[in-house]
Amino acid sequence: MTGIAFILNHREVVSSLPPGSILLDYIRIHSRLIGTKIGCREGDCGACNILVGEPHGEGIRYRSMTSCLMPLANAHGKHIVTIEGLNRKDPTPVQRAMIEHGATQCGFCTVGFVVSLVGFCLGEKKPDEARAIASVDGNICRCTGYKSIERAAAAIAGELAELGEENRLERLVENGYLPDYFQTIPERLRALREKSAQPDVAKQAYIVGGGTDLYVQRPEEMSERRDRYIFDNPRLREVKQVDDEISVGAAATVTDLWESTEFAASFPSLDRAMKLVSSTPIRNMATIGGNLVNASPIGDMTIFFLALESRLDLLQQDEKRTIRLADFYKGYKLLDLGPGEIVESLRFRISDEKDLFNFEKVCKRTHLDIASVNTAVRMRVVDGVIRKAVFSAGGVSPVPMVLNKASALTAGRKPGHALIEEVTAAAENEISPISDARGSAEYKRLLLKQLITAHFLELFPQLCPVEANV
Repeated sequence: MTGIAFILNHREVVSSLPPGSILLDYIRIHSRLIGTKIGCREGDCGACNILVGEPHGEGIRYRSMTSCLMPLANAHGKHIVTIEGLNRKDPTPVQRAMIEHGATQCGFCTVGFVVSLVGFCLGEKKPDEARAIASVDGNICRCTGYKSIERAAAAIAGELAELGEENRLERLVENGYLPDYFQTIPERLRALREKSAQPDVAKQAYIVGGGTDLYVQRPEEMSERRDRYIFDNPRLREVKQVDDEISVGAAATVTDLWESTEFAASFPSLDRAMKLVSSTPIRNMATIGGNLVNASPIGDMTIFFLALESRLDLLQQDEKRTIRLADFYKGYKLLDLGPGEIVESLRFRISDEKDLFNFEKVCKRTHLDIASVNTAVRMRVVDGVIRKAVFSAGGVSPVPMVLNKASALTAGRKPGHALIEEVTAAAENEISPISDARGSAEYKRLLLKQLITAHFLELFPQLCPVEANV
C-alpha cells in the first residue's frame, strides 16, 4: 500500500497528498467532515481538536491533538477521530452533559470541547474533576462562560468514576460514550500498519517532529514539502534510565515525559511544572528535540533542562558527539549543529533526595502561551547547606541561558533572605532583556527577580514571611 494510510473515524483511507499537508485541511476539504472547525490555525483555540489513537501495549492509546498543526504524515498508521466519529443516534453522555449544564451557546467551540473531554474519558489516569477540567485547557470559548463548561466536566468525571478503570474502552462503548466500532480499531490498526509504509522523502529535507512551531511560522511552505518525519520513530521516542542518567529521545513529547515513571521519580513537583507548559493537545504533540532546536529564548523545556546541566547527543550519519546544552546556543537562533547533524537525545543526572528542583513561569494566559519570563533551578542541599545550584532563565537574553554568576553565589551557603538578595542582584547584572509584546525590559527584570525569590520560597518554605498575630 502506497501513500499515507490511516483510519479516519470508522473507515480506512489512503492519501497521496504531500506528507506535509495539514491534517485539518484533509479532514474538512478532502473528506468533507466539517464538524472539525477552522479557528486560529495556531493551535491556540482547540476548535480543530481531534483524537489520535496509536497502538500501545495490547490496546490503543488516544490523545487529543490540534489538527491545524499536524502534518498528514503524522497521521500515518493511526486512528484519527473527529466529532463525526464520536456521534451516535442519541447524544453521548459527554454531549448530554454539555447540554444539560448549559455549556454551549453559539456552538462553534463546542465540538472541540467534546473531543477533548472524550480524550479525558479515554485517558489512562484515574478520572477526577481536576483532570477533566485540565483536559480542556487548550480550548477557548468566547461566549458561553467557563463555569458551565467546568460543571459539565465535573459531571462527566463523576459518571466516569462509577464505571471503574478496568477495560476502559469496552466500558465506554457499553455505556454509550463511544460508537461500537471503536472495539474493532486495535486489530484493524495493527493490520493496517503491517501492510503500509510511509512514502519516501526528499534528500534535502527538514527534520519534523510535532510541527507545533513550524506550522505556525510557515504553513504554506511546509504543506508542499516532503520532509523527514520522526514523530513516530520508536527509538527517538524513548525515555529511559541509563546508569545514573535519564535519557530522553528527541522525538519524545512533553506528555511522554510527564507520563514516564523514570522521569517523574526525579521530580516530585512534576505535575505543577508541566501544567505550566502549553496545553494538553500541544503537550501531546510538541517534541523535546523540536523545543531545543527551535532555539527560542523562552522555550519552556529548554529552560527546564538547562537547570539540570543536560547534555545533548548529536548524530551525523554514524558519527556521534556530545555537548553541553548550555553550549548549544551560540547566538539568537544560532546553534552548534553541523550540516546534516541532528539531535538524537538529551541526558541529565538523576536527582536524588538531596536535590531540589523548581520551575516558574509568567505569561499572559496560564495555559498555551509563550512566557514573558521563565526560570528553573536545581539545588543540591546537604545538611541545610547549598552545595551547588544551577539557575536558568528565559526571556531575558537573546538565548536561553544559565545564570552562572548567580548560581556560583550559592555554593556553601545556607538559604536565607540575604542570599536571595545577592542572587537576584547578580542575576540582574547577567541578563539583557528587551522590550517587546510580552513586556518591557524593566518588567522582565522585575519578573526574574520575583521568580528567583519564588524558587527559594517554594524550596525552603521556612523562609516564607509569617503574618504577625494581631
